[in-house]
Amino acid sequence: MEKIIGVIASDYELKERIEKLYSKDIKSGNIIIDLIKVDVLEEQGKILVDKGAQVIIGRGGGYKLILDTVNVPIIPLNMKVIDLLKSIKIASNYSKKIVLILGYDEVDFDYADWKSIINIDIIEEWFKSKYEIRNRVIKYLDQKDDVVIVGSGIACSFARQYKMDSVFINASDDSIKEAIEYSKNLLDSLEEEKFNNEVLRNILDGVKDGIIAIDTNGNIILCNKSAKKILKAEKKDVYNKSILDIFSKMDWLLECLATGKDNKMQIRHINNLVLNTRSMPIKVDGKIHGVIGILQDITKLQKLERKIRVNLNEKGLCAKHTFSDYMYKDIISKEFIEEAKKIGKSDYTTLLYGESGSGKEILAQSIHNISKRKDKPFVAINCATISESLLESELFGYEEGAFTGARKGGKPGLFELAHGGTIFLDEINSLPFYVQNKLLRVIEERQIMRIGSDHMIPLDIRIIAATNEQLISKIKDKTFRADLFYRLSSLEINIPPLRKRKDDIVFLFEYFVRKILKENSLNNLNSIDETFKLSKEEIIKLKSHDWPGNVRELKNSAQKYVITGKIKISQIENKEIKYACLDKEKLSKQYDEGETKEEVEDIDYSKINIDIKEINKYVENKIIDILFNQGLSKTEVAQILGISRTALWKKYNKNV
Repeated sequence: MEKIIGVIASDYELKERIEKLYSKDIKSGNIIIDLIKVDVLEEQGKILVDKGAQVIIGRGGGYKLILDTVNVPIIPLNMKVIDLLKSIKIASNYSKKIVLILGYDEVDFDYADWKSIINIDIIEEWFKSKYEIRNRVIKYLDQKDDVVIVGSGIACSFARQYKMDSVFINASDDSIKEAIEYSKNLLDSLEEEKFNNEVLRNILDGVKDGIIAIDTNGNIILCNKSAKKILKAEKKDVYNKSILDIFSKMDWLLECLATGKDNKMQIRHINNLVLNTRSMPIKVDGKIHGVIGILQDITKLQKLERKIRVNLNEKGLCAKHTFSDYMYKDIISKEFIEEAKKIGKSDYTTLLYGESGSGKEILAQSIHNISKRKDKPFVAINCATISESLLESELFGYEEGAFTGARKGGKPGLFELAHGGTIFLDEINSLPFYVQNKLLRVIEERQIMRIGSDHMIPLDIRIIAATNEQLISKIKDKTFRADLFYRLSSLEINIPPLRKRKDDIVFLFEYFVRKILKENSLNNLNSIDETFKLSKEEIIKLKSHDWPGNVRELKNSAQKYVITGKIKISQIENKEIKYACLDKEKLSKQYDEGETKEEVEDIDYSKINIDIKEINKYVENKIIDILFNQGLSKTEVAQILGISRTALWKKYNKNV
């Protein structure tokens, strides 16, 4: 790169001396010299820049006048005391009053210290501003024949203009060499700095992440191409502008500036993009000089992540039901559904209360589908159906090698699969105490740690929990954490049992019957078609039943009605099951499906070897089937039978 130094010479003598000292640089065009011109002083700096000057050397007032007019470095041709004393000595030969006109910052000279040494009387005229120089000269215009002006180039130029004698304080060769060599070194440094800045700019512009920095005043001092693209900069020139004037949603950088603390990995939504952001103070020698922010566009990454999550586990990642699926007639149903719609539009954690079979998951799906997360995953899990040993890994996932049998590559938990959407935790009342502790942290911090991992995974989820029993009583029993309950119950919805919604019973029963007929093409079976009408006795029978299995039980009864033509209701009272004893026909079918009723009656039962254990298994299986058909959950069936859930599961599977 060509390096050009511009010089504003105060007189011909200075110009000639520079030409003599640096003849090669003058001939090569690396040094350009212009004589000072009082009438166009403020333009002289711009003229030199137009000629290619990258640094300008000025003297005294000339230096001051061009200081604020150009955007290249201005180097003063420093005046030394010895140069000043030589000029005063020359002025004394005029045998006139000597008037010294100098700026306060041009030279460190105290006449009182030198008066006895030089033994010459002088009048001092010091100025602060470059605009005072002319007035200092004019002050002695009426004495122009009796004074000689001693000063820098501008003062002497004004003196010559008014035909007054003057002595220019010339610079020594050492001063000239010092200024020009300093300028050369500066240009070398600027070239290196410019090169480094260009390299840095190319590196930053090549980075896909947005990088933006502000100074202590909140003004932008750095902004790469990616940051401009991410933040949709409308102005090309953003430098030295207030960050909030250009990017209104970047106030988090000012927060970092105020606190002086790093903010790591925060998800922000800016300009319809999902950004992973980080901000950190710029510190030099322990003092904060600004803040740098990093913007990582993870919108596509999140979409890809969501696609992978869906592929990993398609089941349960979408909510099929909406509020339009709710069929009701009772005013009580209308009230709780309207309340649920309002809650659904919020993003708060929600707790659903409802008996088994009351439609808690359908309500949870409807809430998800009316929320802003409707296009994101919906993941449902029944906490009571998964064994305690597996529940933690299912919810939170695990890393490879976390435990014996852990899948290679690890496995994301259901919370991860629900990222961006909603997770529905059904029967949360059955959640083990140690898992409750981890769930509480997830709700509070919105991040999880896989089993066997050492780092946290941030989550953006809504949590909907459901219970079929009062959690307050479990808190009293010390089987449920009170702080978790208060976290879960930010909003609560109570689903009334079907027995309290009398107007819904017949309405829903008829709806289910017609739906089953239509879906299964069962018209004309038992003389029942879509035009059927319930008798008064049938309506009374439906309304008089308590429906402990709620809508699920009602639907099962509708299925039986379509097949048999009769309303059959299994009675469950006080958790005791009423069932008929097995007759001989049913018993005989256990052994020989081909025998007739008469043949069975003729059998000599004393000769039959009856296996009581097999009969007991058969009875147990039938009882369990009846309970499940009522729409009861495994937990409720286990409670009725007085056995554990695990024992129920083993018994049922073994019998089947």
